[in-house]
Amino acid sequence: MDFTLSEEQQMLKDTLRKFAEEDLKPKAEHYDRTHEFPFEHIKKLGEMGVMGVVYPEKYNGAGMDYLSYAIAVEEVSRGDASAGVIVSAHNSLCLSPIYYFASEELKQKYLTRLTTGEWIGCFGITEPEAGSDASGTKTTAELKNGKWVLNGTKNFITNGGVAQVAVVTAVTDKGIGHKGLSFFLVEKGTPGFSVGKTEDKLGICASSTTELVFDNCEIPESHLVGKRGEGFKIAMHTLDGGRVGIAAQAVGIAQAALDAAIVYAKDRKQFGKSIADFQAIQWMIADMSTEIEAARLLVYQAAMLIGTGERQRYSKYAAMAKLYASEMSHRVTHKAIQIFGGYGYVKDYPVERHYRDARITEIYEGTSEIQRLVIASNVIREY
Repeated sequence: MDFTLSEEQQMLKDTLRKFAEEDLKPKAEHYDRTHEFPFEHIKKLGEMGVMGVVYPEKYNGAGMDYLSYAIAVEEVSRGDASAGVIVSAHNSLCLSPIYYFASEELKQKYLTRLTTGEWIGCFGITEPEAGSDASGTKTTAELKNGKWVLNGTKNFITNGGVAQVAVVTAVTDKGIGHKGLSFFLVEKGTPGFSVGKTEDKLGICASSTTELVFDNCEIPESHLVGKRGEGFKIAMHTLDGGRVGIAAQAVGIAQAALDAAIVYAKDRKQFGKSIADFQAIQWMIADMSTEIEAARLLVYQAAMLIGTGERQRYSKYAAMAKLYASEMSHRVTHKAIQIFGGYGYVKDYPVERHYRDARITEIYEGTSEIQRLVIASNVIREY
């Protein structure tokens, strides 16, 4: 498999590296402290095509491939992890089910505004009693007089407080577990649809994470995404792409931590010389660099497999990339703090933020434990 970037991919990488360094990175600490949503930067990313990377120009997308998407999320996350997850969740979780499963009418009405970043989208599966187990979904949708009526609550929804469009699951056929799930598109401002609690999080503080509340929320019958009862299939398809995005985010966070650690190690003097001259520090940097590169290649491989139609292969590799990259990011940011010593533990330096931001990558889009289940089931099936 050739991982040499095309001219277009390299240009995207260089452009976003510059944007991350000059625009995102200088404001990341401010956003982390104030918990402000980075509207200004998300608008710019929309203008750059990053809010609709893989979607066709027909729907105002950039028309690029999934490797470009992974590159984009990594570089944005290198500047600010919150912006990285905003981009990832918008592209992979909200836009993907609309593009692959919604009617042409819904694509023309909603996808064309989402791909430009004019509108921001969110995706709702998680509920108080339905996290890793989608069959625990309590939100219901009943077809009454030509309209779907939704009742229930979603929680931990990325972009939830700022999204103009939500793509959510609900039970349409009770008593048959995940086979009774369906997806729906709900527009902000629809009566009965509101945003509930906003979460105060450990990391990625500039991303909006909220509850979504549906109280006799009526939506048109045409807002069913895909077919009735296809919700679980759509969710699994969508999450494979989302896992590549979060894996790329984890790589970006780790790379930012390594960058900061190397600069600090070369500048910090102890015992009459830079700590970068000490073998203990060099070995940490060697391990960090190696793990980041290994994770990046796993992400690239998974991204290149998406779109091939080989669902089993890319599902396995997406889970591998997400598992390894997220746990790698935790290890790398941990070592970055160790290199900084006491300064790494205070908010004057960025590595404590990177450490906090990295932690969530092992949880959302499927915990590490769920990734291991996905990987094992696929590997065993191959024998």
